[in-house]
Amino acid sequence: MVEKKIQFGEQWYILATSSPADERRRVLKHNDIFALFDRFGDIQSIGMGEEGIYHGDTCFLSHLELLVEGFRPMYLNSTVKDDNGLFIIELMNPDLYPEGKKHIPKGVLHIFRAKLLWNNACYEHVRVVNFGLDPVEATLSLEFGADYKDIFEVRGFDRTDRGEYMQPRVSERELVLGYKGLDDLIRKTRITFDPPPVKLNDRRADFNVLLPPKGETHFYATIACERDEEPAVRVTDYFTAFNNFTQETSERVQKSCTVVSTDPLFNRWLDRSTADLLMLTTSNREGGYPYAGLPWYSTTFGRDGILTAREYLWVDPGMARGVLSFLAATQATEFDPERDAEPGKILHEARQGELANLKEIPFGRYYGTVDATPLFVGLAGAYYERTGDLAFIRTIWPNIRNALHWIDKYGDRDGDGFVEYARYTEQGLAQQGWKDSYDSVFHRDGRLADAPIALVEVQAYVYEAKLRASELAHLLGEGGLALELEESARQLKERFNQVFWCEEIGTYALALDGAKQQCKVASSNAGHALWTGIATPDYALRVADQLLSDDFFCGWGIRTIPINAARYNPMAYHNGSVWPHDNAIIAEGMARYGFTDKAMKVFSALREASLYMDQTRMPELFCGFEKRPDEGPTLYPVACSPQAWAAACVFSLLQACLGLSFNPRQSEIRFRHPQLPPFLESVEIRNLQINGATVDLLLERYPNNVGVNVLRKDGNAEVVAVA
Repeated sequence: MVEKKIQFGEQWYILATSSPADERRRVLKHNDIFALFDRFGDIQSIGMGEEGIYHGDTCFLSHLELLVEGFRPMYLNSTVKDDNGLFIIELMNPDLYPEGKKHIPKGVLHIFRAKLLWNNACYEHVRVVNFGLDPVEATLSLEFGADYKDIFEVRGFDRTDRGEYMQPRVSERELVLGYKGLDDLIRKTRITFDPPPVKLNDRRADFNVLLPPKGETHFYATIACERDEEPAVRVTDYFTAFNNFTQETSERVQKSCTVVSTDPLFNRWLDRSTADLLMLTTSNREGGYPYAGLPWYSTTFGRDGILTAREYLWVDPGMARGVLSFLAATQATEFDPERDAEPGKILHEARQGELANLKEIPFGRYYGTVDATPLFVGLAGAYYERTGDLAFIRTIWPNIRNALHWIDKYGDRDGDGFVEYARYTEQGLAQQGWKDSYDSVFHRDGRLADAPIALVEVQAYVYEAKLRASELAHLLGEGGLALELEESARQLKERFNQVFWCEEIGTYALALDGAKQQCKVASSNAGHALWTGIATPDYALRVADQLLSDDFFCGWGIRTIPINAARYNPMAYHNGSVWPHDNAIIAEGMARYGFTDKAMKVFSALREASLYMDQTRMPELFCGFEKRPDEGPTLYPVACSPQAWAAACVFSLLQACLGLSFNPRQSEIRFRHPQLPPFLESVEIRNLQINGATVDLLLERYPNNVGVNVLRKDGNAEVVAVA
């Protein structure tokens, strides 16, 4: 075990005691199955030990290695195709001296591996080609193992008791490994081979390779993840799985809005982000839901799903509908202190693994988040503003009302007009905002704040929730409620600017502690007040300027806290790092108040950072070290990558600079004072939809403005640009 779970004040914290075994690991995901491989295409139980094939928060395959005559092949290249569908690896043999066989010189055999995921199974194709002048005889082997660890065990959770491994079942072409957990669920890994191996046991499959010069041979393996409460996996052949995946992906892409620019490097960021969002979005009964990130958060998170959907809303409002539907269906209906649940509260996280089923961890269906509930209401209002889909809003209106009730009754426990949090269960999260590290909320001298805690950004979210709910109430014929919510939002804004503004630090305080004392710490959280409009114009300008000062802005983006803060550490998860989604929210807020030039500075910094990221994939976060000449940003070692709200941030940044909004009641697409950052000469938006109409647009940067040109229009839609 290379990671250990430790506790600070009984708060969960994961201590990584080793770097990943391979920094260039490759990730695949399809609905509820995901896999992490090293660049060879193998799964190694070394380093942090996170590589594996996972389903339902359980590792169904923890070891997989391809060998030739017992030796690992030499690495040539590997890549995941742009649509995230196929992982391709190229290898060659080292010098081999097999017993009783002829010497095989280095580089004679080219070994091609291709992997894809489809319907809870991993499909692999291995092709071996002999490029030598002589015949080759060798043994190719696949070694495997399954430990069935819960994802929290992989992260470092120590268990005293575990379930039982089942007796492996071996036939001519199939191996079944199994585990019966203490939750009485049976989990099986079914591995099938084509052609049948010449030798197969519970740890290894051997294949004979006998090739003439320029000859080739092919092997196929399928690894299916099965749980006894689920329908059996329909295993198909490799090529059918590949065709099914390709067709599914193509249909989703064809229906969606796409963006292309004159900057090929920016286009790589856009394309990777689009592909990552498609991969992370999982189909469920309520629609598509973007899982938070891989490997640690491949499940439904309320806050993450909401903010991802908000960032991506102008491109694909269907994601927001799926998120709203799922969160409405899982909204808490009763008080349950073991899960930090209260009536009307929106889900924080849902887990399916053995530890969650046994309640050894509280996250089976956990509600320990203070911000997901107002953000849910805000997303509902933003979804209506984008689509005009009042019929759908009507179906979740009871959930919206329940969320509003939670805000006023449970969120504001002491009736002071602000929403606070304090956990009920000692197993739950101590900090319940988006910065949920145990040490993320503190005073100027570094002392941790005592609960209940009122975060600055949460009040901003509540303000937006009440304004948007007021509009929806009016549309649904509840005029009295609409006026009540509007007045409540007005009072909140006035009191917020009185109580949270801290002249000593020149910005809004990070939070109020349990004694209603300001945490006089400048933070990126204050930038979220611009996003929802709760800040006064004067304060908004001061916040924006401070966030772009040298203390905050490292050259790659805005740090979570400034370098002069007591707990500043550029390598800390929440106390000095740079989070792309946080930067995007701040940039949107800057543009909202007319500071688009400042938003473009953030946009340009993140675009440059993306150029240094593996596969141009924006990670969950990176370290906040100062930008240095001829060096890229410093990566955070255990950041999720891909991560949903990081992937979606590029769309939010572009929308902020373009001043893009929608008025579905008049079928209008609006651009308010649009601008483009220096690295973009033009941007083409294709298949942008409103009220069933579709338009293609070209936006071109000129010396003093941005021109908006309609290239195609199908249906009733108007494009309005305010220069």
